[in-house]
Amino acid sequence: MNPVQTSVEFDDRTVRRFLIAMLFWGTIALLAGVLIAFQLHRWQLNGKEFGGGEGIEWLTFGRLRPVHTNAAIFAFVGNMMFAGIYYSTQRLCKVRMASDILSGIHFWGWQFIIVCAAVTLPLGLTRGKEYAELIWPINVLVAVVWVIFGLNFFLTLKRRNEPSLYVALWFYIATIITVAMLYIVNHLSIPTGWTHSYPLFGGVQDALIQWWYGHNAVAFFLTTPILGIMYYFMPKAAERPVYSYRLSIVHFWSLVFIYIWAGPHHLLNTALPYWLQMLGVLFSLMLWAPSWGGMLNGLLTLRGAWHKLRTDPVIKFFAAAVTFYGMATFEGPLLAIRSVNALSHYSDWTIGHVHSGTLGWNGFMAAGMTYWLVPRLWKTELARPGWANMHFWIGLVGILMYVAAMWISGITQGLMLNQLSDDGSLKYQFLDTLKAIRPLMLFRAIGGTLYLAGFVMMVINVWLSVRGREPVNGSIRVVVETPKKPPFWKAIFAEPVIFPALAITGYCLWFLLPGLYAWGGLVLGLDMSWRTVWLFVRHKRKWTAWYEGLLENWAPFSLLVLVAAAAGGMLQIIPTLTFNRAANVEDRLQIVPTPLELAGRDIYISEGCYGCHSQMVRTLAPEVLRYGDYSRLGESIFDYPFQWGSKRTGPDLAREAGKRNNTWHYQHLMDPRALSAGSNMPSYHWLDTQKTDLASLPRRVAVQLQLGVPYPAMTQDEIRQRAIEQGVGIAQDLRKNGLYVDPESRMVALIAYLQKLGLSEEVTPPERPMGAMVPITAQP
Repeated sequence: MNPVQTSVEFDDRTVRRFLIAMLFWGTIALLAGVLIAFQLHRWQLNGKEFGGGEGIEWLTFGRLRPVHTNAAIFAFVGNMMFAGIYYSTQRLCKVRMASDILSGIHFWGWQFIIVCAAVTLPLGLTRGKEYAELIWPINVLVAVVWVIFGLNFFLTLKRRNEPSLYVALWFYIATIITVAMLYIVNHLSIPTGWTHSYPLFGGVQDALIQWWYGHNAVAFFLTTPILGIMYYFMPKAAERPVYSYRLSIVHFWSLVFIYIWAGPHHLLNTALPYWLQMLGVLFSLMLWAPSWGGMLNGLLTLRGAWHKLRTDPVIKFFAAAVTFYGMATFEGPLLAIRSVNALSHYSDWTIGHVHSGTLGWNGFMAAGMTYWLVPRLWKTELARPGWANMHFWIGLVGILMYVAAMWISGITQGLMLNQLSDDGSLKYQFLDTLKAIRPLMLFRAIGGTLYLAGFVMMVINVWLSVRGREPVNGSIRVVVETPKKPPFWKAIFAEPVIFPALAITGYCLWFLLPGLYAWGGLVLGLDMSWRTVWLFVRHKRKWTAWYEGLLENWAPFSLLVLVAAAAGGMLQIIPTLTFNRAANVEDRLQIVPTPLELAGRDIYISEGCYGCHSQMVRTLAPEVLRYGDYSRLGESIFDYPFQWGSKRTGPDLAREAGKRNNTWHYQHLMDPRALSAGSNMPSYHWLDTQKTDLASLPRRVAVQLQLGVPYPAMTQDEIRQRAIEQGVGIAQDLRKNGLYVDPESRMVALIAYLQKLGLSEEVTPPERPMGAMVPITAQP
């Protein structure tokens, strides 16, 4: 049968839509970031200077920070990613996207999700988990829209007119599969109403799953799709082929497999079981190799095209972006070393690290891609080429100012907090460090403003370039022929899959099992490793032919990606869910919060307090001296969600119960600087007049019971009555000091919660039969 030649017109309308949305939401995300950066330097910007008296609740740092992070990740980078994927996938597959309807649903559905997030987050409607704050109805919509995107993508792969999958498509496949897995598992919740839910996991389990998701959201939403875009657009811009195809194979598979294990490095020196901490450190250090392999592959693709750096802004942005990728992926494993992490964690150093990747890697790749796409999507030239070069330099200076300020701030604060006097006491109070780094917060805000200015220049440049121009869809003549696909089972059950899988299984058994079982696993791992190398050397052509065949069948390729990505999470999460439960707590067990304290915790989360305060005293001597005894695994076992935090703009609260009286907490929430001179915390005066939602408490307690929190048997009336009685007690105590507060106010509920933090009871370790596996807890 003779091949049929046909013409394919690409769906570039969807590309243009996502590109314009990226420019719009990117501006919003950066504006929100600049505002909250200035808020940290000048607390009055939490609404007071906008005519809001002591502050406007929906303009506070705690409410706006998740707006900024979600807008930057899902609105800015998300729309940029979709524009790049839709453009490159059609050309790499030599076919139009499978369904224009699905493309349209994906675009408008994603924009609707962003609008919903922009409305609900400032209103305090949040799940209280970083990068996972959206309430459950929006999360359901995210999952549905993502599945629609994935369906459209895989149907396009199935209909493609190019037999082999190019390397960029590998990274897109990994993104679609892994983000779906991560997002669904971390967002499993039980609703208590239309705008509130409790996560399915709590305490240490929630901490592990959150940072399995949080770390790999960076990996598979901010990294792998952008690497795919790099592998497509960078060779196009440089007019050079990718430096090394073999290196791209090693880069891809090692990154997909290793990245997923590294999440626990966000929880070093905490109550997370020690073996998980060490596993996170090990795999984080291993990430150096594949990450830098990808960086070098990108930069060396520019060989022979370096002269374009002088004149081509696209090459400037791409080269700088890949360099920032290399810097960020060097710094990440460095911060995962326990001794370095003891200094950097909870400080601005981590903030600088994150922004060097987001602004430098994602932001500059977005700019380079935009400047390359606009002339092709509208058949025009850039209206102001000089502005594009100016954008590069302003943005670069802005990033360097921002990151340098955060590095210096983080290291300064870490050193000050850990410094002891000659007599062994703490030399500095927390507020001393806050005052010391305040000038650096201003430099950070100025750097962000410069970056925003460069981005706005790009937006204006694009508008000037496309106004009055007719959009044009790309087209191509292709030969339509049915590709020969190898059988599914031959692609899966082959030597290159079986022997490495057995080797990895052996090493996992060695790490997880005790005694002779561990040694048996080690022997299996070493034996299979040796056999893998031997077979590769002996059957090199056969293995090469197998991989080339695998690339002609997207289904087994996608399955192998899923297995590689899921393996690490399963081996970390399943033991934690099995052993680290209240029944197995070795030392202390959290006292169950009263109904009013539960309501107070929900208010604490709603106001975004978790973004500035941790509830985890790490196993470090300075922290024990400053805050009290180090936190135990069982002391947060009933926290849904967990509240260990990731950044301390204020002090840790894990041992707050009983340290200060109710009057102090009330006055501090009303006017923080009256008691803590130099604090940049906003006033929460509105809590004094707002009522606690007592009507929803029975449903919330019922869900907590479903999750395993051992509340005593109570009727709905008893739940509300107990909350009212505790509130009356706090109000009466405040009245003794001349403070008249409504017992049902949100202020009283929050005070009740703060006075509960750190309360636990001693428990007797459970008896275990001889030879039973003992969960390894954090080491002091």
